[in-house]
Amino acid sequence: MTRILIVDDEPQIRVVLRAYLEREGFAIDEAETGAEALRLFGVHQHDLVLLDVGLPDIDGLEVLRRIRVTSQVYVVMVTARVDEVDLLVGLSVGADDYVTKPFSPREVVARVRAVLRRGRDAAGPASPEAEAASQALRFAGLTIDAERREVTNDAGPVELSALEFDLLAALASAPGRVFSRAQLLERVWGYSFFGDERVVDVHVRNLRRTLGDDAGAPTIIGTVRGVGYKFLRDPV
Repeated sequence: MTRILIVDDEPQIRVVLRAYLEREGFAIDEAETGAEALRLFGVHQHDLVLLDVGLPDIDGLEVLRRIRVTSQVYVVMVTARVDEVDLLVGLSVGADDYVTKPFSPREVVARVRAVLRRGRDAAGPASPEAEAASQALRFAGLTIDAERREVTNDAGPVELSALEFDLLAALASAPGRVFSRAQLLERVWGYSFFGDERVVDVHVRNLRRTLGDDAGAPTIIGTVRGVGYKFLRDPV
């Protein structure tokens, strides 16, 4: 049975989330502090952690950093702070997704199911675009191999997270096509979006940085102001 650890210092939130997730067939553990979360994480094998940022002792970002030392378990951050700095920091230390308060419990269930479907360690690609690609996509100075889930540029292999690879593969599947943030959320994250679409902006920013794509004058991923993003290079 899939086991989820809920970490939040608000008892009512834990009660509601537990009820909805247990109704979906998940086994649930609860923690109200960062220290208790780390203790439980060391005792049980969890498939996903719902982790509040604003904990009373060890904050959620530090809990996530400690988890990432030993585990690649899925982590969905839960936060009331939606400013871009906190969001960027949270995602850059290895969060798979985030939910902002107040939220619908149904939204959380949808996020959880979508994250678990990604198959972090699966042999095959997760996104619809990557699944459809039977050959490597080759562009000037960049190759995206969907079957191997590998990306190389002129400098050599590029290390991407599973989500970053799926985002890049989705954009590169249709060079020049403009994808809205909502379309990318549905294709890459795997759900219809309920909240703040800036999660896409943060992941695109991280992806550009990893690819060495100058945000001021990008040559791989372009921004279409007020709409979304597009892949700028033509196939070779």
